[in-house]
Amino acid sequence: MSYTVLSNEQVEQFLDQGYVKIDNCFKKADIQDWIDLAFKRLGYQPDDATTWIESKVHLPSINHIDVADFSPKAWGAICDLMGGMDRIKTPVQWRDGFIMNFNLGADQPWQSPSPKVGGWHKDGDWFRHYLDSPEQGLLTVVLWDDIQPRSGGTFLATDSIRPIARYLVEHPQGLTPTEAKFGKLIDQCQDFLEVTGEAGDVFLLHPYMLHAASQNPSGVVRIITNPAVSFKEPMNFNRSNPDDYCLVERTVLRALSVDQLDFKITQGRELITPERVHRQRKMMEEQMARLE
Repeated sequence: MSYTVLSNEQVEQFLDQGYVKIDNCFKKADIQDWIDLAFKRLGYQPDDATTWIESKVHLPSINHIDVADFSPKAWGAICDLMGGMDRIKTPVQWRDGFIMNFNLGADQPWQSPSPKVGGWHKDGDWFRHYLDSPEQGLLTVVLWDDIQPRSGGTFLATDSIRPIARYLVEHPQGLTPTEAKFGKLIDQCQDFLEVTGEAGDVFLLHPYMLHAASQNPSGVVRIITNPAVSFKEPMNFNRSNPDDYCLVERTVLRALSVDQLDFKITQGRELITPERVHRQRKMMEEQMARLE
């Protein structure tokens, strides 16, 4: 299979480690107004830590851009991983609902990524989780500003795809976000990565990737978003032509050490309204009042 953006090395990295980093997907200058607006919405000054009331904030979004238009490179890599644009639920957008880590855990000794770090989780608080769930075909981490080491970069468990896949195979009835205990599987992991890079870099992660927030004692605000990209249809692990598997599906099959799998769910799919939606709605009202 040919790919438009990914190299052969990146393909193998995704199959083995569940992630790939795509460099230079956009210029920071192109979205600087979004960052400036984010600080105005909060009433914070970017260079004055005394104005940072909360150590970490997940903003509701106001603005959005279509990824295909704004960053053809990132969009091409997404299509490479998910089997082409025909399989992707559109529109695929990036929004200014920034996750801003100001100084989380800055008053505590630094902890490198390991099972001892708290907060490991699999994303997806809005659907019942199955092995083939279409709601989250990829997890993305978009770097809207530079992230140096020990500066709040997300921790990844790059060998978490296998335990998550096995766990989901064992639960064909599916698991709600409150039922699933994905984070406990971190004890089966030993390969970890700290996300670092420059503004415009994008990490594309397998949806089974366990990850966690890290401390930020740097004095520099870390700004990311982590939107999901969805499939139009559930993943298929039993295709008649092996060449038709996308890389996300191939990674699951490799993790399970099988060439194909006739997986069937035993309970209906379910969408869930997470509590964060209500929290961000209230936050938006407060921010609009501040801007006015």
